Amino acid sequence: MIERLINIDRRLIFVLVAMAVTIPLLARFNLPVRTTKEVENIYNKINSLPKNSHILIAFDYDPASKEELQPMAEALLHHCYRNDIKVVGMTLNPGGTGLAVRAIEDIGKEYGKTKGADFVFLGYKTGVELVMINMGENIFSAFPQDFHGNATIDLPVLNGVDSLEDFDYVVDLASGSSIEAWIAFGKEKYGFDFGAGCTAVIGPDMYPFMQSEQLNGLMSGLKGAAEYETLIERESSAVAGMSPQSVVHVLVVLFVLFGNAMYFLSRKKR
Repeated sequence: MIERLINIDRRLIFVLVAMAVTIPLLARFNLPVRTTKEVENIYNKINSLPKNSHILIAFDYDPASKEELQPMAEALLHHCYRNDIKVVGMTLNPGGTGLAVRAIEDIGKEYGKTKGADFVFLGYKTGVELVMINMGENIFSAFPQDFHGNATIDLPVLNGVDSLEDFDYVVDLASGSSIEAWIAFGKEKYGFDFGAGCTAVIGPDMYPFMQSEQLNGLMSGLKGAAEYETLIERESSAVAGMSPQSVVHVLVVLFVLFGNAMYFLSRKKR
């Protein structure tokens, strides 16, 4: 009997995982989402900004990380537009261009915001650290034109912003190492308040930056996005995704317990 359980058909495991994902989606039940201090810090920082403040959001991810980071971006944008904060978007990842421009402009329209006056997407620039240094010296030199080819010097949304130090808040949504670069070549040099969102895999590596206060807040993975949706009272894809993710995590834990139990029972039998 133990031998049969040890040599269980792997296809059964695949079927159980598929069921763990699809059944919560079809049943449409939501689990409670408890918010954490790291995510609340970003929410509170944006709430503390007066109207017409400027926030820079760097969409430094591509479609491979869309499921975790796009819900963060959308929740963040809803919060900024709702609070009448001027949004300036950019990306250091060429794959993030389409995701960023769609989120900034589509959500902006929902709130009646005007392109060029209330929000702008500057587009993609290669160079990462060099782009940050250039933006720190002069943002119009780094991005002479926005994504649509308009001269940035003529855009009302950038009135009062000449360099990185003029932004009231900067948030990097990252699937790579851009957060460390923003800290080293942006935050430390120009002294702006800095928050970040990242994939769940990267999240644990960011906590030393929270402890050193180089990051004021952090959203990590789909859970971080779900927390932000909860805070702004606009539950969407991230909160919906927590149910299948939680069920799959429970299933994985059960698999681990089952595997260890079978291992010790087989040794005892020998």
